[in-house]
Amino acid sequence: WAAWKTYLGRPATDGYRTDAMDTLGGALRPTRPEEALPVLEASLALYRRYWSHDERGILIAQNAVANCLYELGREDEALDLEREIYARDVAMHGADHQESLVAANNIIFALVKNGSKFDEARAFGREQVALARRALGADNSLTLSIEQGNARSQWKDPDATRETLRAVAKTLQDLIRRQRRVLGANHPDLLETQQDLSELEARLASLDGA
Repeated sequence: WAAWKTYLGRPATDGYRTDAMDTLGGALRPTRPEEALPVLEASLALYRRYWSHDERGILIAQNAVANCLYELGREDEALDLEREIYARDVAMHGADHQESLVAANNIIFALVKNGSKFDEARAFGREQVALARRALGADNSLTLSIEQGNARSQWKDPDATRETLRAVAKTLQDLIRRQRRVLGANHPDLLETQQDLSELEARLASLDGA
């Protein structure tokens, strides 16, 4: 708060004032997201009003608000913002640009986390896997993350069949080998995929024993 108070009296268009708002919102978000949200929303409003030409700045501010909404459990609102970010990135760069693929990856994981949008997540995920492989290569770290999200869209679905689960298990085994080679044995993405496979195998064992 001290940095914010230092610049509080400056005009709304003052860059230092806006930077102080962003810093304050970012500092509050991990532990006090309910206080961070109005600060981050105010910063986004300033970008939209005074720097509407700064597309990248607006996208960064939107992403900060979306992350804060997730932490507050307001997932539908966060997903709406993620969709807007993705649409802006595609309009600016095209669907196969890395920035667009990062935004698409966020949407895939958000759709899976929602718990009721698995069909949309699968359709969108398959499309993004193909785009990422073509634009970035099969072993790019972002491609690997998109593949992980696409796999989750299949096995996290409570209506997934045994055949689907077994197929996804093979996909995850291959993904783990590639992540270990590309990212290293202690990378968080690899550890998450290993956890995914462990949970999937436990689910399969439960179904086979039923």
